[in-house]
Amino acid sequence: MRPELLKTINEYLSLGIGRQLDYGKFYLYSIITHSTAIEGSTVTEIENRLLFDEGISANKPMAEQLMNLDLKKAYEQAFVFAEKHEKITVKLLCSLSALVMRNTGSDYNTIGGTFSSAKGELRLLNVSAGIGGKSYLAWQKIPEKLQQFCDWLNEERTKTDPNDIEKVYELSFEAHYRLVNIHPWTDGNGRMSRLVMNMIQHETGLIPSIVKKESRAAYIQSLAESQEAENSNKFIDFMFNHHIENLQRQIEEYKHSMAQ
Repeated sequence: MRPELLKTINEYLSLGIGRQLDYGKFYLYSIITHSTAIEGSTVTEIENRLLFDEGISANKPMAEQLMNLDLKKAYEQAFVFAEKHEKITVKLLCSLSALVMRNTGSDYNTIGGTFSSAKGELRLLNVSAGIGGKSYLAWQKIPEKLQQFCDWLNEERTKTDPNDIEKVYELSFEAHYRLVNIHPWTDGNGRMSRLVMNMIQHETGLIPSIVKKESRAAYIQSLAESQEAENSNKFIDFMFNHHIENLQRQIEEYKHSMAQ
């Protein structure tokens, strides 16, 4: 049990932080900004607001701006799926990956065949996390493993009580961990794993968790430690603690703004 989670969420809700004008929109913009920043984007949250709402381009590389625009469209579609309680399928995940990678993906010609990451197609080559880093699942095994992931997630969504806040968060973090471990695509796996995590949270109306760019090193380290241990415990602990800290920080900022 994590009493600090429920205590923090209850205070967050009692203060009415989520009832502020345009809260949902700007919270989503924050999710997108931090998710792309983890992948190297330098576009700030303010710059994204101008880009998304006014179409005003920032003085940043076009690829980074397109990465943010594409992720916004992917989140908007993912939240539609969540609100309809759509069954998670390989086809659905690939359609979301196609949105994530629409303008920054590439075509590949490999020994396994030709595929396009811009179309959300599963990788047909083996990948590792940098030189000497973790080797991910062999590409030949991906279709079967991704189907197993979808079957597991759909079953868990059915079994998990939507009113059990801690269990829903735990499921969302576990789904993030499992999907990034499969690494189904050549690029965008981190963004997709965080998107699926937020999609599960959105389905039951939870406050979405944001992996802050400032905690990128600790986030990656927790993933690496869980992968080495071959269980998700360290990663899930990190995600719970990080989410609680983020909410507590928002609470303090809100209280400070109301006291002025």
